[in-house]
Amino acid sequence: MDYSTVLPWTLESLNFAEIDMARVRHNENLFLLLCSASFVESGSDLYTSNLIEHFDGDLELQGWLREHWEHEEMQHGRALAAYVRHVWPEFDWDAGFQAFWKDYGALCTNEQLETSRGLELAARCVVETGTASLYRALNDIVEEPVLKQLTNHIKSDEVRHYKHFYQAFQRYREQEKLGRYKVFRAILRRVNEIRNEDSDIALRHVFNQCYPQYKDDQVQFQKVTGPAQALLRRHIPTDMTVKMLLKPLGLPPRLQQVVEKPLARISERLFLQQ
Repeated sequence: MDYSTVLPWTLESLNFAEIDMARVRHNENLFLLLCSASFVESGSDLYTSNLIEHFDGDLELQGWLREHWEHEEMQHGRALAAYVRHVWPEFDWDAGFQAFWKDYGALCTNEQLETSRGLELAARCVVETGTASLYRALNDIVEEPVLKQLTNHIKSDEVRHYKHFYQAFQRYREQEKLGRYKVFRAILRRVNEIRNEDSDIALRHVFNQCYPQYKDDQVQFQKVTGPAQALLRRHIPTDMTVKMLLKPLGLPPRLQQVVEKPLARISERLFLQQ
């Protein structure tokens, strides 16, 4: 199959020659956020294969994962890496990613997935909520036109992926007769995993590649990455994030309104260390 015919957009549609270097070249906060995102996205093939195995026999979901989701996620990684390489050519992206993947790849196993297929799909909704919120925040932050276009593409992809996983979750919720408590526990587990693994590991390996003399120095790590995290925190689409997180619970409208505001801070935990 020629996947360029089914992808909503292609890497070739981005003209890196038109990048306004003055708007991004000296922005270390943006570099840290983009590069760490490119690391996580570039490992999509491994956790796609894990999901395909996990949903053995579900030909519809397996086909979508294999023929659409994996290729779109991998394109996110390629596009972000290409942007980083173009703007910051002195950064050894390959070396940084190799070190990142040695740590992160070891965590991407089937044993880390929920034993229940329905609960794993609820957890996938958490992951897609985090990525959709991340790229919407980045899209709000950036002023450089090519990067604006790229983050908008990825944001739209991630929202669409969320909808697909949510539809599959609804099907399994009925089959497995999942109650709200079990779904809530799965959502909470995945929120904590994302906070403790994805964002932290990726950002640390970008930092280690840039500042090898400060490797394992927590004070210097916070000094360098803290402003980037604070910038992202200010732009998190809190309302959207909380609504997406709560949707798999299927709460009555009045209860949803009651819990949304107290849970607003949970959106920060999706990709920021506190």
